[in-house]
Amino acid sequence: MGESHDAPTGHATATRLLRQSIASQPDTRITLDTLLDPLRERAFGVLLILLAIPNFMPLAVGIGGVMGAGVMGIGAQMALGATRPWLARWIGRRRLERSRLLALLDRLDPVTSRLERVCRPRLPGLLRRPSSLLSGVMLILLGLMLALPLPFTNYFFGALLLAFAFALIERDGAVLIAAWALTLASAGVVAGLGEVLILLLRGDA
Repeated sequence: MGESHDAPTGHATATRLLRQSIASQPDTRITLDTLLDPLRERAFGVLLILLAIPNFMPLAVGIGGVMGAGVMGIGAQMALGATRPWLARWIGRRRLERSRLLALLDRLDPVTSRLERVCRPRLPGLLRRPSSLLSGVMLILLGLMLALPLPFTNYFFGALLLAFAFALIERDGAVLIAAWALTLASAGVVAGLGEVLILLLRGDA
């Protein structure tokens, strides 16, 4: 019951699904809309992979703010009940180089291969409403933390984004629960650090 909706045929892993979508495009430069269109509801997870990638690269300061805003946008759409992502026209028409996308996936392989070993379709009810609305709220919270200028957190938040992405693509409710828990725990740590910082600035510590 519902297997055709909850699990991809042959249980395609997250990166395999993305690689297949890239390989199916005839052009060397692919628009984001074209890449995401055949993925339907799993496009949310693929977008999260694309937003996670820059967190594992030595990029300019401030990239977390850009990626965080994107994650909050995805979370807001899920929290509002969207079944597939909506992209502004100028974003959807952005062209991505096929070779660069594949190279970035290769760079992420040490992290994604570990996630793929533990992910499998289970607890499918957590991937549907109303639980999907909670996932949206958690992603808004994660995007907010990613946007904050916190040192040495990009790798961790990037890995957490990948956990959400793999859970959504591979329909793994157990990994989704772990991602929710880690997001809440991270928020508690960030809030605690913020309180300590405020006390230090006030000279009360």
